[in-house]
Amino acid sequence: MSSALRILLITPPLTQLNTPYPATAYLKGFLGARGYAATQADLGLELVLKLFSRSGLARVFDAIETGNFPLSDNAKRMVRLRRSYLSTIGPVIRFLQNKDNTLAPRICHSRFLPEASRFDNVADLESAFGTMGLTDQARHLATLYLEDLGDLIKETVGPQFGFSRYAEKLAMSATTFDGLQGALNAAPNLLDQMLLELLDELVARTEPDVVGFTVPFPGNLYGALRLAGRVKELRPSARTLMGGGYPNTELRQIKEPRFFNYIDFLTLDDGEGPWLRLLEYLSEEKERQFAPVVERHALSGVHFVEASLPLANSNLAGEAIEMLRQAQHDGYADNVITKATSVDSTQPISLSELPFQRTFLRTEAGEVAYINQPYPDVPHQEVGTPDYSDLPLTEYLSVIEVLNPMHRLWSDGRWNKLTVAHGCYWKRCSFCDVTLDYISRYETAPSTLLVDRIDQIVQQTGQTGFHFVDEAAPPLALRDLAIELLKRQVNITWWGNIRFEKTFSPDLCRLLAASGCIAVSGGLEVASDRLLALMEKGVTIAQVARVTDGFTQAGIMVHAYLMYGFPTETTQETVDSLEIVRQLFGAGIVQSGYWHRFSMTAHSPVGKNPEKYKVLPIGPEPGPFAWNDLWHDDPTGTDHELFGPGLAKALYNYLHGVALNEPLSFWFDFRVPKPTVPRHLIQQALQEPVKPDFAKQNQRLFWLGNAPELTIEANKKGSRAVLTFYEQAEDFEVKVPAALGPWLQELLSSLTHDYDTKILLKDAARTFPVGQSFEQFLQSQAWQTLREKGLLIL
Repeated sequence: MSSALRILLITPPLTQLNTPYPATAYLKGFLGARGYAATQADLGLELVLKLFSRSGLARVFDAIETGNFPLSDNAKRMVRLRRSYLSTIGPVIRFLQNKDNTLAPRICHSRFLPEASRFDNVADLESAFGTMGLTDQARHLATLYLEDLGDLIKETVGPQFGFSRYAEKLAMSATTFDGLQGALNAAPNLLDQMLLELLDELVARTEPDVVGFTVPFPGNLYGALRLAGRVKELRPSARTLMGGGYPNTELRQIKEPRFFNYIDFLTLDDGEGPWLRLLEYLSEEKERQFAPVVERHALSGVHFVEASLPLANSNLAGEAIEMLRQAQHDGYADNVITKATSVDSTQPISLSELPFQRTFLRTEAGEVAYINQPYPDVPHQEVGTPDYSDLPLTEYLSVIEVLNPMHRLWSDGRWNKLTVAHGCYWKRCSFCDVTLDYISRYETAPSTLLVDRIDQIVQQTGQTGFHFVDEAAPPLALRDLAIELLKRQVNITWWGNIRFEKTFSPDLCRLLAASGCIAVSGGLEVASDRLLALMEKGVTIAQVARVTDGFTQAGIMVHAYLMYGFPTETTQETVDSLEIVRQLFGAGIVQSGYWHRFSMTAHSPVGKNPEKYKVLPIGPEPGPFAWNDLWHDDPTGTDHELFGPGLAKALYNYLHGVALNEPLSFWFDFRVPKPTVPRHLIQQALQEPVKPDFAKQNQRLFWLGNAPELTIEANKKGSRAVLTFYEQAEDFEVKVPAALGPWLQELLSSLTHDYDTKILLKDAARTFPVGQSFEQFLQSQAWQTLREKGLLIL
């Protein structure tokens, strides 16, 4: 028997419905490059498709009718509409999978969908989507239809269900394992049963030796443990592994041995290195287990095989006996002696000798141990290309949950997720987990390698949409990536997270837009210069205004992460922050936003040094299981809880261009002070003078257009050069003195065809025709026209 491990990678329920969470694809790609074959499955998507099918909903309605659940009026109405839901669910799912867009007119105009409470406050779809957005309107209505069904399920057979989470509350601030253990000990509910049915089919098909679970969020943990427990029942010899964002932040101090009834090995931070060590060890262990089986003896012409198994793996005796019988069947043995002798295959290995990296396990004594041998991390350049093969990419659902343009990108469309760099190049924000590896270890990869990966993913998936999921994509790396994409004519559509820092000049924004960037999200947080400095954001309000204006002018949508409740934030600062947000939306330079309540975490500068930020930690006490989210008092700040509803309501209206001139007190049901910031602060920031081009001598020239054609025109005053440009949307001419024509044509032709040679502004000045003033030329109408049409200084 081969010792090659059969590896299964699982994303448990639930993450996004519109695109795969990338963790298993990253790991599969990395392992494939190292010679390991792995199968991956998104059981969150598969559960949703099983649940929201005609047969799945029939089981739901049957369980409701026999389950004696107390039903709200809304739920009773939906149960009465059972026949309508069963007849429409299949077509709706196909529509949301973009397999039948012709259903859109019926959804919008013919009362095709049964409606429950989610439709009570449906937005004005005409104003939200316009007269041409019929498919989008239908997708939003179909999403409300699914959310109605989700509400019914939560009220009855699946109280822990959510479209992007499953039993999330069990894992939130779970300092002990008791709640999870109680839920896992309980009989599976209907959704659990469906999930386990999917796993049974998957395990029967793949027969895994190793099963890995990614748990990026609290809403994935219960599903992962429920599935891991089932794996233990189906294949006692299989090893279960877990990693992901939740363990990386919440389980770094785990001491709970019961967790390891489900998971054999828990890894922290990037999985590539720990998985390599574990798989090498498990492969060798498998070879040790079965190596004696191939030993043959001859006794009086009778062949037999004797198997000796390690004591720790005596549960494999049945497998060994089956192998012996197979040997007899294949002619290797005349008779089979089914004697599986338990032996001590090797002397017990001490924990310090185990070749593991960043790995928790349970010892034979029942205690939790952490092993981290000093292996180097796998460099970002060597993690390989994510492999999305064997994921059902055509089955994901494009939904439109809320009428927010940036939130729509998260939930609508198939986005290949990729990182430009590992970690954060800034890593100073005081509210962020900057002490953890996923932020603190900053590494980049060459732009050529990134575009190679992009090319491979496009060829594999057939999808050209990319979401760069960096904590904050570095501007210079994005610049180089954009140039490489343009150089190789790789056409993609992309968006990602950034910092609103001054390196994002208007010209860089235009370059990113030309390479396919459609949106960016960044942290404005609390729009107060005092608090931004306390956060160590490294930006100011005026700077944010200029950067967001540059993106907007380039046609790139801007989403602002906003925060309230930061330590020492006063009522006045909260109101002033809302005023800044109002001005940003009023100026049209931010198109989307979302308020988050500040949360203190154990791995952030605030959590590690609360005294510096004048807050008092009040719990929870560290327990044997999860520990990350911390409770705190803010004695010098305002009552932050009061402001959440009003801030959210104001923002919702601002992003729809509504009530921008209402006084800020309009949004709150209690008295608030008037803002103290000037009403034209943002406009004043946008009007500040910019550095003239002549002062950018050491910056690079880049031309977004084509090479021009040159002609010389004679007139009464002599002659002049006319450069004609033929571009996608328009043709235009630039006229310059005849002496400058050949120079300018050669310069722009070089910029068009040679992306590898960096031509700086001072290089262009060095070749500028003698007798002409380069500084004056940079102020001419011809130069300004070229700058408007796509001549960039980066």
